[in-house]
Amino acid sequence: MLVRVPGRTRPWLRAVLVGGLLVLLLTADLVLTGPDGDRIPDGAVLVDGSTIVAAGPRAELDRHPGAAGAQRRDFPGATILPGLINGHAHLVWDASMAMLAHYFDADDAELLLGVVGRAQRALRAGVTTLRDLGDRRGLVLRVRDAIDRGELTGPRLLGSAAPLTPPKGHCWFFGGEVDGIEAIRAQVRHNAALGADVIKVMASGGQMTPDSPPTWAAQFSQQELRVVVEEATAAGLPVAAHAHGTGSIAAAVAAGVSTIEHCSWQGEQNSGPDLRDEVAREISARGIAVCHAYPPDWRGFAEFVGEQRFAEAVQRVRWMDERGVAFLPGTDSGVPTSVFDDYAGALSYYVEAVGWTPGRVVELATAGAAAALGLDRVGRVAAGFDADLLVVDGDPSADVHALRRQRLVLTRGEPATPA
Repeated sequence: MLVRVPGRTRPWLRAVLVGGLLVLLLTADLVLTGPDGDRIPDGAVLVDGSTIVAAGPRAELDRHPGAAGAQRRDFPGATILPGLINGHAHLVWDASMAMLAHYFDADDAELLLGVVGRAQRALRAGVTTLRDLGDRRGLVLRVRDAIDRGELTGPRLLGSAAPLTPPKGHCWFFGGEVDGIEAIRAQVRHNAALGADVIKVMASGGQMTPDSPPTWAAQFSQQELRVVVEEATAAGLPVAAHAHGTGSIAAAVAAGVSTIEHCSWQGEQNSGPDLRDEVAREISARGIAVCHAYPPDWRGFAEFVGEQRFAEAVQRVRWMDERGVAFLPGTDSGVPTSVFDDYAGALSYYVEAVGWTPGRVVELATAGAAAALGLDRVGRVAAGFDADLLVVDGDPSADVHALRRQRLVLTRGEPATPA
């Protein structure tokens, strides 16, 4: 049942309660159901509590038996679509240039408050599902559970807890340092016991951690990565592998990971791109999704890394796409300048830099992302799916920037933004 504070309920939410659940009929000029090209002009969505009851033409849903007495909300000039899914974020970081210093200085209580606030900012910007890939002592999992219990408003959270990394390896400060096979098994089991939704492993080094191995360098052998996957599979969990170096990418693929984060194809000794056709085709054949994780301010990032490196990164995405690799969009939110409340900016990279159509990118961030993460109740506007919905002015399948013009966000039927 929805619990409301007297006097604070928005007027349009004083809806008819049927069996203790809020019933809403939302209408708009267009409903995008998730898959690219699947659209309902002059459409409507009927929501009963946390679940979508029906989606279809407005005239048809007006006659739906479940619409009797429902609170109706019309959005002329707008589009209803599934809530967006961000596949890579770090809620314990604040996206400032001093994010690591702030992280080290904060106690768990401060970090928890930051996690809540940043998750809610993402939600207000239309992100109704967010996968967090690294925190301290499972703090994100605690927030996830509070949201699931209805104690907090927030997006659907998936969390990894502390990523596995060698001693003083990339992101060692999250607490997931492991040395040897038995330590790897123990850490995977520990994260699973905390309630992790995914196991994260730092297959290669990274540039955010002082004195850790460089991004191109492998941090685990293929055998060690196989043990990570073996233990995670035994716990019923997927594995996300942070991998910049081509050697680490190949080892992660052979080990059977579920997603590859960044997937930069860096050659040994920072020798430049090392693209391996057979590895890319194996990624496609195994159904492994690649989360490129580009930030909302991708233009600023392009200036920072330089025209040549940025052009190479774009070409790598196109090269993988030509080989059938599936993509999972994400932002790496929390690292400097990668904010939580401009997912539309990050998605515009795929339209304006890579050259994909806005409709394809909308699918990428909804139905496609849900499939990549193994989620079967989100990512689509269809009967039986959870009522994670976004209403925006305009048509985002024609203009990706329409995703910035939010009119309403629903998470499991609960409103997150004023209309």
